[in-house]
Amino acid sequence: MKFEQLYEFRQLAYQCLGNAKDATFELADAVMTTRHVSCLGDFALSPLFRREWSSVYEALQDCRPDRAKLMQLYIEQMSQVERPVLAIDHTAWLRPHAPTLKERTYEHQPTALPHGIPVGIGQGYSTIAWIPSTIGSWALPLRHERITSWENPIAKGAEQLAQVCQYLQHRPIALFDSEYGCAPLVKATAAIAADKLMRIRSNRCLWSAPLSYSGKGRPKIHGQQFRLKDSQSWWEPEQTLESVKPKLGKIRLRKWNDLHFRGSPKHPMTLILVERLETVTGQFKTQPLWLVWVGLQMPPLTEIWQLYLRRFTIEHWYRLAKQTLHWTVPKLSTPEQCQRWSDLMPLVTWQLWLAKDLVREIRLPWQKSLPELTPGRVAQSMLPLLIKIGSPAVAPKRRGNSDGWPQGRPRTQRCRYPVVKKGKGRFQKSTKFVS
Repeated sequence: MKFEQLYEFRQLAYQCLGNAKDATFELADAVMTTRHVSCLGDFALSPLFRREWSSVYEALQDCRPDRAKLMQLYIEQMSQVERPVLAIDHTAWLRPHAPTLKERTYEHQPTALPHGIPVGIGQGYSTIAWIPSTIGSWALPLRHERITSWENPIAKGAEQLAQVCQYLQHRPIALFDSEYGCAPLVKATAAIAADKLMRIRSNRCLWSAPLSYSGKGRPKIHGQQFRLKDSQSWWEPEQTLESVKPKLGKIRLRKWNDLHFRGSPKHPMTLILVERLETVTGQFKTQPLWLVWVGLQMPPLTEIWQLYLRRFTIEHWYRLAKQTLHWTVPKLSTPEQCQRWSDLMPLVTWQLWLAKDLVREIRLPWQKSLPELTPGRVAQSMLPLLIKIGSPAVAPKRRGNSDGWPQGRPRTQRCRYPVVKKGKGRFQKSTKFVS
């Protein structure tokens, strides 16, 4: 059954690639099975790519992957899930030495850069992924799209969530990092049929619901302040739990109901504080974790904080895309080509997921055998399976040699584009607490 499911998936995905689908599909197979590359043309050396090296570049120039149909194909593979768990985040594809590439922006880069400033020049990409299991490092992207110079990650993430939810059969739970834990995201996703669980920064300030109207003046919008860093402003929580986990030690959970951001007073939230304590002294072992829940049916308090930890699998997928699937290796010349190349990353990842129980593990001499294969191990073992299952792509036909560049035709220098600096919102004075 698994073999037939993978075979049918490849056939349907092939039909969604539009023009140049034969070369594009073989390029995706080459991405799965090529371990080391230095440029895009190296994929033509793969035994699964039956065309000339120039077809690699022509594929990304001519193909038009239908992202909506591909997303629906991915969602069909998760139709049996009762309550899907989705994770939304964004990352940067840095291109500091590409002045001819349009719409480069300043992007945050968490790793160390030579100049010491965690900001690079490139393009941002937003990803919404399905987290299929409670353990492991699998994250299956449903959409992986470029954030244009006139968009921001919060608006793009809300748009992707709306696009995915209209095809889901059950109400999902969406997980967000602290950058998304703010009033604009709450308001942007209010009309979407999805529950949200997000981390918020420890310098936030929330408000309780206002008291009943006294009959004088304008009705109040906010009630009492709840400053996360100031324990004196806290009141008694609605629920408190303590438990001991084998790996984490003593965990204390506290919950407050009916709080809201200053910018979204009509959207109440549940605030959750997760503290990891020393078993003997009771002192903090790590920084506290603040979570907010916005939705209908919240999971039990003992489970919801562990559910949020599944968000980090999308970070594993970014590492997989950049290190194993060679996402950031090509030096493409237009944003459209970058997007078409990026559309292959979810397609490749879903094939790895469907093949994880079919491949026979091929590991390097120093690697240990794993009971549950990771995405990287599956990619390492895919070549024999792809040869067995075959490709829906049509074999290439000889077309002769190109005439080349016409003699006497002048070559013009490509246009250089400035780096786009995105505008900020209205000026806000710096305060100790951020709402």
